[in-house]
Amino acid sequence: MLYNPDENSHYLLAGSLFVHEERHFVTTVLGSCVSVCLWDCVRNRGGINHYMLPFWNGEGLASPKYGNIAIAKLIEKLLQLGSDKRNLRAKVFGGGVVLNVTNPFMNIGERNIQLADDMLKSENIPIVGADTGGKFGRKLIFNTETGSVFLKKLTKQIDDIRL
Repeated sequence: MLYNPDENSHYLLAGSLFVHEERHFVTTVLGSCVSVCLWDCVRNRGGINHYMLPFWNGEGLASPKYGNIAIAKLIEKLLQLGSDKRNLRAKVFGGGVVLNVTNPFMNIGERNIQLADDMLKSENIPIVGADTGGKFGRKLIFNTETGSVFLKKLTKQIDDIRL
């Protein structure tokens, strides 16, 4: 089904996740952040997260703004709705280098991508699609019923925008 912005739409903010039993079109915009879209191919439902940093350091709240928390919580929420982990499929997006950094430790996007790959592999959830890295951001619209993702690459870098 084609995207209909009036039908069960949700805008996903950075540091959050979304899972629902009914079909929703979930929109988010990514730079160095990463979104993992999980879809249950038997129950035809899915969920998405949008995390900003790879690891929670153990201080403060265990928030889904951290990838290791966001991915675990996304899996947990789908399992609570009756999904079987064996039926989950993943698509991974984002992790762009949208700021000029010289220190490889500061390349948050690359570290976010690696975390998604590592965690999904350890959970035995196959990655069936991905669009990661590069120098641009992305806008996604995820159909939670079909697992389809509409992707638009954002063609302006931070350095190109004059304030």
